[in-house]
Order: sequence, then structure tokens, then C-alpha cells
Amino acid sequence: MSTIRVRSIAVMLAFLPAPFAASGQVTEEPKKVAHFHLTGVVTETPQEDPFGFMSGQMTSLKDLLRRLSEARMDPSIRGVVVTMSNLSMGLAQVEELRNELDRFKAVDKRVFVHVDSLTMGSYALLSSASDLSVVPTADLWLHGLYAEGLYAKNLLEKLGCQADIVHIGDYKSAGEILTRTGPSEEARANIDWLLDGLYAGMVDMIADGRDMSPDQVRRLIDDGPYTAERALKAGLIDSVMYRDEFVENVKKIFGESVTIDNRYAEKSGLDIDISNPFAMFSIIGELLGGGKKKAGRDSIGIVYVEGVIVPGYAEPSPFGGSSGAYSGNIREALIHAAEDDSVKAVVLRVDSPGGSALASEIIWHATQKVRAKKPIIVSMGNVAGSGGYYVSCGADAIFADETTITASIGVVGGKIITTGMWDKIGISWVPYQRGKNADLMNSLEPFDDEQRARITGWMDEIYGVFKEHVQRGRGDKLTKDLEELAGGRVFTGRQALDNGLVDKIGGLHDAIEFAARKASISDYEVRVIPESKSFLDMLFQEMTGKGDRPTDISVRMPLRLSGQFSPLFDTVLPLLNRLEPLRAKALMRGIQRIELLRKERVITMMPTEIIIR
Repeated sequence: MSTIRVRSIAVMLAFLPAPFAASGQVTEEPKKVAHFHLTGVVTETPQEDPFGFMSGQMTSLKDLLRRLSEARMDPSIRGVVVTMSNLSMGLAQVEELRNELDRFKAVDKRVFVHVDSLTMGSYALLSSASDLSVVPTADLWLHGLYAEGLYAKNLLEKLGCQADIVHIGDYKSAGEILTRTGPSEEARANIDWLLDGLYAGMVDMIADGRDMSPDQVRRLIDDGPYTAERALKAGLIDSVMYRDEFVENVKKIFGESVTIDNRYAEKSGLDIDISNPFAMFSIIGELLGGGKKKAGRDSIGIVYVEGVIVPGYAEPSPFGGSSGAYSGNIREALIHAAEDDSVKAVVLRVDSPGGSALASEIIWHATQKVRAKKPIIVSMGNVAGSGGYYVSCGADAIFADETTITASIGVVGGKIITTGMWDKIGISWVPYQRGKNADLMNSLEPFDDEQRARITGWMDEIYGVFKEHVQRGRGDKLTKDLEELAGGRVFTGRQALDNGLVDKIGGLHDAIEFAARKASISDYEVRVIPESKSFLDMLFQEMTGKGDRPTDISVRMPLRLSGQFSPLFDTVLPLLNRLEPLRAKALMRGIQRIELLRKERVITMMPTEIIIR
């Protein structure tokens, strides 16, 4: 069930009767306006939510785009009203949603927006509305793009730990967050050109939406933030109205026959008929997946790579699923898609900062199994960098949004030295070894010169495999020598297109349509592979331990991070999450790198943890 959703909020119930009372004009055919209330977190992978537990918390981008697309193509829908509160989504998702709203105007359907407040991101999303209205007390935080990079060396020192990291590539600075208190010169240059591209993309979106030049928009941004009246005078919005005044305006435009559909194209939850003694059996059947579509019709399969890439298999639970992109699950999904004759092409949707080099290789190999039988197209989301680019580079075509963050071709390896931590609590460890290099990855002391040379040589080989995959996948599409594009350098989607690292600018729907053309099909369904499990499927597996099992030797490896180093995390993190949620999440992602280094030794991760406001 969607959570960025149309809701019958109390104030809307007061002013959205059906039909509207307007000028008295009556049309023969009923007209509708679809109302979308945008709220919560936008995810990539669709979730089963029969009881509505996630209401107001999350929805998938795919489901939201589907509903908007259906409204656009529905002849009974004459326009769309958008309201918004507490929306959380990445810049590439903003771009894709913005493009879908723009398509309404292309078919002469007006987009009406009324909000209480706007940030830089939400304004870029909604700036092209036909009518953009705010309440009189609204604030418009159009004041630029601000980013922060996380560095945790001092934290490790307080815990008595030290990171010993080897980077392959001058710009591959993923380990600097553990070894420095600020960026190296190369890392700063890396982030600077990335932010230049992201800022230019947002400026262009606003300029296009408000029919201004980019220079005008930059001047307006530098003069921000804005009150409602200042924004109106600057031409940033179209009107200042209270909600009831906004609705009266909509009434005048569409007439009394218009009705408002507050749940347009939402997937309904469970309907319980309490008068029917057999209703519960029907509900159980739905929960057990009895209503799921059966394979057979031509389809485009979507396989998601969302989150940090790790080896093994996820452990889904009805009480909170595993996070991360698990190579075992994704490999099986891709092999299933390759062998299913009803799946005519595959879209690999990637929204990942990378992770394990081993897991990335497993997923890349599975993409080649698909490519040998049918088209495979990559659609990049907010981030498809390092391991995220690794799994993407072998596709038939790569789509990225202009504001996607991608590339970061390089590897990082190393270990965490914990001797100081044990010293603080009075514990000593005495080493014993057989074999010259048995202590290579010990946590007692840093690498010596010979060990560092050995580990660097090993990582160079892994880096060479990564580059070989990129060269093989992109070939003469690259506009520069690969060495000028690799080394950990990051790019926006637009910059990546200019360098030949991706093929087209476009979103998920564009990639799906392209895949269908490659497969020479026009009548098809879009199917997520694997289908999400029903609530009772997961509950049964959780309680009995029975269900899907790994079919290869990959190890189950859930990431369990909180409290890993010290009770400090259990005590402080909840407070940080309340006071500084963005920074707290970045900190946990930084700690996740330590977990990956401990288990994987070599990782393919983005340069640093960046917060963009």
C-alpha cells in the first residue's frame, strides 16, 4: 500500500466535496481530479503491506510513478492536485517524479500544487506546476545546496581503535572517513565537481519550471530564503492562498461536476466483511499469496539492487526486513529472469553506494547470464557508484538521471587496529602464528612495509578485474581513456553521459520502455522479480525456520551494527537520531564500512558519506 499517498486529511474533507459546487455548469460526462498527498520516505523496492503498517512511512518509487502515469492516461482525469508534508527522497527520485508531473502538462492536464513550506529539493520537484500556491505564512528555503562529509578518525581513537587502509586510485577515498579528520586534496576535488554537477542539475530544473535563465535562478537562490510574499514578487510561485481559497480556485476552473479522487490507483488493502463467516478464510488466502499474478504473459522483469551490496542471503521478517543488496538473492532473481521465457527483458534498478567486491562480482556475473539470453537494461537511481557501477557496467544500456551519483571505479581495503581499545579495559592479547603471512589481517598492529606491498598487489588485481569489466562493457562508448575516468572519480549522471559511462538520461519508466523495444514487444506487464512475500509467508518462515534456502555456498551475513564497538552507540545513537537524524544515519553507514572491511577485506564503496541538504 502506498504511503506517499492521497489521504482524506481532515482539512481536505472540508473542502473537497464530490461533486464540487461551482458555477452551476453541468457536463454530460463526469470529470475527476486526482489528488496526491506526498509524504514519507520513497524507497526503490516495492513492499507488501496488506495491513497498512507502513502507512505514512514509505512507498516505492515504482508504485508512485505507476499511479501518476495511470492518472495522466486516464481520460476521466482532467488534472492533478498535489499536497505535501515531510517528504524524504533522493535527488534522482526528485528528478524522476518531476518528469512524470511534467508529462501531465504535455497532455494538457494541469498540475495544481498547494503546500505549507518548500525546501530546495521539493521546490525543484514542484516548480514546474501549472499553479504553484503556498499558504501566507509559508517559507521557501531556496538558498542553495549544502553538503557535509563524515570523518570518524577521532571517534575510533576515543574507542582505542585505528584504521589501516589501502586505497587503489588517487580519488578512491572511501577509507578516509576512518583515517582522517578531513578530506585529502583529491577527495575534496572529487566532491567539488560532483556538487557542481548536482547544483547545476537543480538550477536547470528550476529554470525550466519557472521559464527563467539559469543565471536568474542562481541570483534568486543567492538572495534566499523567501517568505511567501517575497517568493510571489520574485516569480517563484504563482499565488499565496489559504487552503480553502485554493480549493475555491480549483472549483472555478473545473466546475461543479468535478470529483476529487483521494486514493487514485492505490492498491487496496484487505477488505473485511464482518457479516460473512467465511471472510477470514478469504483473507488468509490473500495473505498466503493466492491472489498473486501467475507467470505466462510477456513481461519486463525488474530486479532491484538497493542498499549496500553484501554477500549471502537476506533474512526477511514481517517485523522488519533485512536491509542491503544481498548477492545471493539478486543472483537467484537474475537467473530466474534469464530462464523464465515469459520475461522478455530485464531492467536492473540500481540504487547503491557499493559494498563488497566479491558480492559485486557475483551480481555482475549473473547479469552476463541474463545478457546471453535477453536484453538487460540498467536504470540508476539516486546512487549507483563503485560496486553499484560494477554491477551495472555489463548491461546492454545504462540509463541514469541527471542527478544520479555514479562511477567511483576503484577499490579500498584494510583493517581496524583495536589494541588501544583492549588496553583501555585491561586486556592483553598474545599472538601465535605459523606461516610468514598468517598475521596479515590481525587487529593488533598496522601493516608493515612488506605486508602493505602484498595487500596492495592483491587489491590491484581486483581493481584490474573491475576496470576490465568496465572496458568490456563500455568499450568505444568511453570518450576518454579509462584511466582518466577511474581511480575513484565520481560523476553525476549528466557528467557520466558526457564521458560515455552511461548511455541515456532517463528514469525507470524510460528504461522499461527501452527494454520493451529491445525485446520487440508492445503488450506486456511489468513484474518485480522476485515477488515480495506475503505477510503470512514471512511469518511462517520466521516462526518455523522453513522456507527458501540458499542454493549455493554463499553465507548468510546480516549486518548487525548497533552496539558493535561500545555501549556508547546504544546510549548515544538514539539521542543523535532525534537531534540530527541525517548525521546519525551517515554515521551508521560509516560504521557499516568497518563491518564490511572486517568481513570482506576489499570493498567497492563511494568516497565518503555525504549529507546533502
